[in-house]
Amino acid sequence: MKIGNIELGDFPLLLAPMEDVSDPPFRAVCKEQGVDLMYTEFISSEGLIRDAVKSVEKLDIYDYERPIGIQIFGDKIESMREAAAIAESANPEIVDINYGCPVKKVACKGAGAGILLDLPKMQQMTEEIVKRVDKPVTVKTRLGWDDDSIKIVEVAQRLQDVGIQALTIHGRTRKQMYKGEANWDLIAEVKNHQDIQIPIFGNGDIDTPEKAMEYREKFGVDGIMIGRASIGYPWIFSEIKHYFSTGEHLPPPDLAERIRVTLKHLDFSIDWKGERKGINEMKRHYTNYFRGIHNFKPYRTRLVTSDDYADIKNILAEVEEQFDDRLILA
Repeated sequence: MKIGNIELGDFPLLLAPMEDVSDPPFRAVCKEQGVDLMYTEFISSEGLIRDAVKSVEKLDIYDYERPIGIQIFGDKIESMREAAAIAESANPEIVDINYGCPVKKVACKGAGAGILLDLPKMQQMTEEIVKRVDKPVTVKTRLGWDDDSIKIVEVAQRLQDVGIQALTIHGRTRKQMYKGEANWDLIAEVKNHQDIQIPIFGNGDIDTPEKAMEYREKFGVDGIMIGRASIGYPWIFSEIKHYFSTGEHLPPPDLAERIRVTLKHLDFSIDWKGERKGINEMKRHYTNYFRGIHNFKPYRTRLVTSDDYADIKNILAEVEEQFDDRLILA
């Protein structure tokens, strides 16, 4: 399966672009587990064209991450056009457009999923971006704004017509946010439509190897994008791939493995952002890495309140000494 000339294997697994999650340190641990294509956190077009530090920082990519896409969002066509050129200058393999973010401060201003209320503008914006850059352009979107405005087949046709080279569909509307079940039947309707020739990736609710296998076979998509299930559990990618190839489950990561990956994530975070910021931004991840361990709360509290690297390493060493794998829930 290819996007442009980018070879991704027979059935690629993609890491979703997640705000405040899928930064380079998190992507490093996911890449180690076999993810085939990753995207940056979404980046504000207005921030990029104004050279805002937070936006420009998100352009950081590393060779080990390739292939990788940089995702941008915004509501102004000219700003998005120029932001796409800035993103391309960072030399990703792909420039991706966010037409799916449901967050109020984004969608209610006409960006993200908000543009699904104005399909002609969506088409014009996409066409301008495709013309502006040489890299393949892809899109991530949702089914529609709400149940009464679902036009996902038309959306796919319009986007394909102006030159995007792959489309990822989150099987929820904007109104649903992240509630309820993702509707993969509508994703399959796009994939199986006679006029759709570009790769279609499905996104939403994939959290086990069995579900990944079931959805691959039932809905016929070209690949799967995984977001929330990978937070604190990057092993989801290697587990799915192993299940696809053998029909068997990998053993879950033991405590030593969880600590190893936590430390790798922490070290990269510090290397990338500096010790103070790297330690602070890592705090959001400890609960997820050690989810399912009985009586872990006191250690989590110590981890999230410590600002000292040596102290954090000592706490993790204490965790490894005090707990064993029998205390991890299946």
